[in-house]
Amino acid sequence: MRKRAVRNSDEADMLRFPRTIRLDPSDTLVFERAAEPGEWAVSGAFVFWNRDPANLGPKQRVALRSGFLGIDSLGWSTLAIVTETTEADRQAMVERLAGQLLEKFGAPDPNAARVAAEEEIAFAASLCDHPPQTLLAVQRSVENGEIRERFRTLRPREGVAGADRLHAHAPAFTFHEVEGDIEPAEEVDLPGMIRNDRRTDRT
Repeated sequence: MRKRAVRNSDEADMLRFPRTIRLDPSDTLVFERAAEPGEWAVSGAFVFWNRDPANLGPKQRVALRSGFLGIDSLGWSTLAIVTETTEADRQAMVERLAGQLLEKFGAPDPNAARVAAEEEIAFAASLCDHPPQTLLAVQRSVENGEIRERFRTLRPREGVAGADRLHAHAPAFTFHEVEGDIEPAEEVDLPGMIRNDRRTDRT
């Protein structure tokens, strides 16, 4: 079940959506197709609906567990970044994704494709109830035939007083919040997190 974030009234007019981001070359190694940096992104879980994980290849399983889908390339990204944008951009995202659903994923007609695209884009926006430049990570698992997702946010750590410039922000990021779940804050080594083949789950 997807849980949508509700923005404060002060933020109601601000549109924020996830973009793909590549902090190192690992996405080009772990996914069959890596998203280009800066693409508008959606969760991408729909790619795996009605597919048996046991029949997926190793790189497809990585995408199932921990990938955001770039809507232009249909490639995958381990992380996405919260980005402010415009209504015109949102409409372009919907049209682009609807076209992809019609052409690549067997949507029965343009209207059905657009409705599905609107839902996916709205869900992506609901993940961005955070300051711009916040990083997003997803964890997925398949339970009783259903895909479950958990989304985490990562924010830069405060600089360490007295530390040199090289180490002032090490580790660079912390898990700041878990969407739809309650877990203690956790410090992470971001490059290490990206390299690891992480387990994933959805709420």
